[in-house]
Amino acid sequence: MALPDPASKRTSWLGLWTLYLKEVRRFLKVPAQTVLAPMGTTLLFLAVFTLALGGAGREAAGVPFLAFLAPGLVMMAVLQNGFANTSSSLMIARVQGNIVDYLMPPLSPAELLAGLVAGGVTRGIVCGVATLLAVQPFAPMLPVDWALALYFVVAGSAMMALIGIVTAIWAEKFDQLAAITNFVVTPLAFLSGTFYSVERLPEPFRAISHANPLFYAIDGFRAGFIGRSDAPAWLGVTGLAVVVIALALLAHRLLVSGWKLKP
Repeated sequence: MALPDPASKRTSWLGLWTLYLKEVRRFLKVPAQTVLAPMGTTLLFLAVFTLALGGAGREAAGVPFLAFLAPGLVMMAVLQNGFANTSSSLMIARVQGNIVDYLMPPLSPAELLAGLVAGGVTRGIVCGVATLLAVQPFAPMLPVDWALALYFVVAGSAMMALIGIVTAIWAEKFDQLAAITNFVVTPLAFLSGTFYSVERLPEPFRAISHANPLFYAIDGFRAGFIGRSDAPAWLGVTGLAVVVIALALLAHRLLVSGWKLKP
């Protein structure tokens, strides 16, 4: 059964804004879990790779290892939290039985999708800024290309927010959501060149890395800070845009059909 469209074909800006605020306030109510935890994880990674593994004196992609590592860690926090916001929001609503709060308001599927994605992007950006500030004492960095860095942080978090929506619609219990997080999202993030340059990998692992969309998000964001990338910037910009559009069409179709959302 398809989700009902509102009687008016005009965009419900008030409803869209209200949904967006709901999503933002939901994660801001637990900042220790949604903002401080990613900061702590990032600092732990910095400590492990610089102190325990002696990364402080090494180089990667022609720059000091810390300068290479820090943007990747920041972007990894952005991606993981973009996914976590939408997936947890919809999954909790489904399990608790209050998914009707999303379906009953006079919002079209496109407006519902836009509000959820905007909330996920906001959480990704908030976590990214907080994490970036946390690493400054250890790896001072500022973008050399603000437009490139901003594009990838927005497009990357939007991509993960859309994946979170599709996952939450498909999953029927938290175990299935956790399985996607632990066996798909986390491995893709760790194997996306966050801790190393993929150009140093032998084939076929280099080709496999280039097939990972999270690689382009992290590589492009890092290029905005250090001015160097493993893949051409235009390829990352175009590839990420195509993935985001494809995921948006899929998520919109699922919302229109009401699959697993309505009896």
